[in-house]
Amino acid sequence: MVDGVGGVGGVSFAETLATLPPVDHLRGLDVIDAADAVVHHIPAAPGKLGSLRIYHALAKAFDGQLSKAAIAQGLEWFAEHVVEARAHPGSHPNIDLLLAQQVAPQGWRLVPLPA
Repeated sequence: MVDGVGGVGGVSFAETLATLPPVDHLRGLDVIDAADAVVHHIPAAPGKLGSLRIYHALAKAFDGQLSKAAIAQGLEWFAEHVVEARAHPGSHPNIDLLLAQQVAPQGWRLVPLPA
């Protein structure tokens, strides 16, 4: 493990993705705050599909809630990419969101958007 996250000695991002449900039925996923405003959007687009699969799986596993447990699970699933995201803030916005929420969770919701 690196920094308590998968990767070296743990399960890699690619290995995790292979176990998660497909997202071909989605056009994206919105992260919604308590006022029902979209605070983050992950499109079903090249380069974003891995993140979409992780967030979709989190939505399914945690009843659509971005709870402390969901945040911890998401960071574990992003595995080795978390180390890179910490070293280069802004390079992985979908991980940055989890890292920021880890410090001060807002109770946001994860809403998959059907295609």
